[in-house]
Amino acid sequence: MEQLLSSRAVDWREGRRLRAWELHEAGWTQAQIAKALGVTPGAVSQWMRRGRDGGGIAALNKRTAPGAACKLSAEQRAQILTWLDEGAPAHGFSGELWTRKRIAVLIERKLGVHYHPGHVSKLLQVWKWSPQKPALRATQRDEEAIEQWCQERWPAIKKSGAAGGPQGGVRR
Repeated sequence: MEQLLSSRAVDWREGRRLRAWELHEAGWTQAQIAKALGVTPGAVSQWMRRGRDGGGIAALNKRTAPGAACKLSAEQRAQILTWLDEGAPAHGFSGELWTRKRIAVLIERKLGVHYHPGHVSKLLQVWKWSPQKPALRATQRDEEAIEQWCQERWPAIKKSGAAGGPQGGVRR
């Protein structure tokens, strides 16, 4: 007894494509195959085209994920991580914050490879880098004066109840 192609499949999707090819070879129409396998006629049409143009069942075997290959080599990706560790100011940006747009600019400047900022997110996920939100602080902020106020004035205000605390002070 001849073994069915679809029984040698690596996963169920591949098995479904191979079964579609078997049914096509047995004379079924694409509409009949689509109905029998519970897929759209367009999917069957694509599989049959792949089978015809790609050399038969080999073209229907397990596929890699769709999409373009990474534009950067492993060495280039490692180099980018080194640059990110050096900090944004080391590469001409003001402030320590790395944004997707800044990283895309860095990649294009240093490597000549254009990345859309949205695709930089995918690289950051692979590298386990998380988005960071900057703390918004005034540039005129005087940390020493704030610390002095917190130590000297705040305890007096807090004790008097004037801030609307548990002592029943009136809040204005």
